[in-house]
Amino acid sequence: MSESTLRIGLVLPDVMGTYGDGGNALVLKRRAIMRGIDAEVVHITLDDPVPNSLDVYTLGGAEDYAQRLATRHLTRYPGLQQAAAAGRPVLAICAAIQVLGHWYETSAGERVDGISLFDLTTAPQEKRSIGELVTEPTLAALTQPLTGFENHRGGTTLGSDAKPLGRVKHGVGNGVGVGDGTEGVVQGSALGTYMHGPALARNPELADHLLATAVGVESLAPLDLPEVSRLRKERLAAGRRR
Repeated sequence: MSESTLRIGLVLPDVMGTYGDGGNALVLKRRAIMRGIDAEVVHITLDDPVPNSLDVYTLGGAEDYAQRLATRHLTRYPGLQQAAAAGRPVLAICAAIQVLGHWYETSAGERVDGISLFDLTTAPQEKRSIGELVTEPTLAALTQPLTGFENHRGGTTLGSDAKPLGRVKHGVGNGVGVGDGTEGVVQGSALGTYMHGPALARNPELADHLLATAVGVESLAPLDLPEVSRLRKERLAAGRRR
């Protein structure tokens, strides 16, 4: 951890923050502070180089043009790639998965090179995927179902170096015909998901996994937050009714 303060990078919220995914950084900060860990959110905009020295990084969703801007910025300032290579945790949501892949295809059919942090590619599906999503995690550190709201047209195909974050129980996930019933991606210390919500508000176990990795421990003691449990119960039920 950087000195005595956990530094949480909120990467490009000015262009990659369409769906309120900046809330993931706030969840990490709050759950750290509740455990007595000093924490701060570092906002990295298009005016800033991306530092490689933060403890954990989060990126959110966006539309085609914003994805282009983000891709150019992350290519010019490869701090995120360097941090991931050093084992620091990265959370990518929705369009950020696509930007961090080898390439993604826009709705107009143009192929755009990504930054190749993830071994994956993304192309438009015939039909947009919208609604509640529930998966069974494949990551060994996670034992509880993952829940979120998906809203994407991109269909993501994982390469051999990437593994799925979960297996779809309700919803679409990585895409009809390309994801083969999978959702999200895990590669090294970086992971991605199509789940909005924000994802970490709805999946505290995932938040704590990222925090534990960031502070260099195997696991953290759970927090007793009844309101979070109620939210999960409600959203899981909504996903099963889909």
